Amino acid sequence: MSKLRILALGGLGEIGKNMTVVEEDDRIVVVDVGLRFPTPEMIGIDLVLPDFSYLRERATDIEAIVVTHGHEDHLGALPWVLRELAPVAMPPVYGGSLTMAMARSKLDEHKLRDAVLIDVQPGESLELGPFSAELIHMTHSIPDSCAVALTGELGTVVLTGDYKFDQTPVDGEPADISRLAQLGAEGVLLLCGDSTNADRNGFSPSESVVGPELEQVFARAGGRIIVTSFASNIHRVQQVIDAAAALDRKVSLVGRSMRKNVGIGRELGHIEVPDGLMIPPRELADFRDDQIVIISTGSQGEPLSALRRMAYRDHPQVALREGDTVVFSATPIPGNERAVNETVDRLYQIGCDVITTRDAAIHASGHGYAEELKLMLNLLRPRYLMPFHGDYKRMRLHGQLGEAVGIEPDAIFRAANGQPLEIDARRARFGESERAGMIFVDGVDIGDIADAALRDRRMLSADGIFIVVATISEQSGGSVADPEVIFRGVPFMDEAGKLVGEIKLAVEESLERAVKDGVRELDALTDTLHDNLAALVYERLRRRPMVMPVVVEV
Repeated sequence: MSKLRILALGGLGEIGKNMTVVEEDDRIVVVDVGLRFPTPEMIGIDLVLPDFSYLRERATDIEAIVVTHGHEDHLGALPWVLRELAPVAMPPVYGGSLTMAMARSKLDEHKLRDAVLIDVQPGESLELGPFSAELIHMTHSIPDSCAVALTGELGTVVLTGDYKFDQTPVDGEPADISRLAQLGAEGVLLLCGDSTNADRNGFSPSESVVGPELEQVFARAGGRIIVTSFASNIHRVQQVIDAAAALDRKVSLVGRSMRKNVGIGRELGHIEVPDGLMIPPRELADFRDDQIVIISTGSQGEPLSALRRMAYRDHPQVALREGDTVVFSATPIPGNERAVNETVDRLYQIGCDVITTRDAAIHASGHGYAEELKLMLNLLRPRYLMPFHGDYKRMRLHGQLGEAVGIEPDAIFRAANGQPLEIDARRARFGESERAGMIFVDGVDIGDIADAALRDRRMLSADGIFIVVATISEQSGGSVADPEVIFRGVPFMDEAGKLVGEIKLAVEESLERAVKDGVRELDALTDTLHDNLAALVYERLRRRPMVMPVVVEV
């Protein structure tokens, strides 16, 4: 008997790192390969990927990867996934033309030029192993956003990706409601739907309301204007360009990803720039402040983004000053609020005027509100509902919306990452859980960094480190030189400095006891020193800095 299996490796119980495995007859189609950014306690971590061990172990079973749109939380993990799969099998990747252009750019940076990337038009039918696949045009905050319909022996699964029902989108192409209704009439087995704004009532505002509002904000600004948004929000960049052109201001792009994505958007015809409007950052000084608009990355307070560096006076090309107006044309992703608030506060310290969505309608969410989620449910009329792309609160609310439009409670499955939904001709139920956690990107390497490593980083950042070097005789095991004590990052340095003498004395006493007890192994000596010194340091400082004894035999 045929069985359909839907396994989310990311995107459930969280915002970000969306990755879903759809499986039938032991053949796999992966929908989205996203990442998310680290939380503050993930010290030294650059990116967080889904744990895709399941895909690594099943590499030869993967028919294709389908990407719904070009945002990082749906596309960003692609280079790492393909690099890990490549030694066994590298599946083809499908998506809209803009999505695939962004994917090519990412893979070029990672020197993965052998990957097969295929542009797909909405409505085009693909045969992917046991599935007939189709992309359905949706509206979101980036062009070429699509839902994915996968039809197998048991029926059709629709994964919405991120969407809203914007009737007046910037590019004039609303979601293909007629195709969604047709799929609903034909019968949809399962809907895996975006839950991001399930907690917001009504309908989301149209993207088209943002442009006029930006123009009004620009008209009131007397000095330079710096607009920060997602680098992938192509429509928003077009609106900023239009507002700048209307007020006779030049536009300069700052931030590598912003320049790269705008270049891709212009090449594909998604962005139109009047001749002479765009200037490079090095020419900013050639124009008056009231003639300039800068479009920058950094709307989420990312540590290395252009705006964050400007706020901390660390940007090589743009030095912010009093009188500048900084416009946040984005809202913080849940979890990024602290970083955004820190950036805003630094901007105020410099003397900038800061405009956020609290002050003007300068951003419209790309995710549908509750009434749009109900519209999707009524269009598709699925037999089963599996809320996706949201924390547990929003997934629960999405399920309640499903009940409100008539889906039976026992046909609504609120899962966690790694918890597969298995459907056969008779019923749907959860199967045995698979491994699904996080993989950290630290620099250019990826891996399951142990909790101990992150704990050590947190300890170092909070309480610092003591390094104690003890030199002993190879023959007797006794101390032959004055112990050396080095400390860095330890709070209350005066008290720590006074402690150095006590630490040296404690080292000598520990080594003497070890000689009497016949302890000669270096590992045992190191452990003994660590325990004794850590207890002493905590007793004196009431803190727990990292204590690292080093024993050297001579």
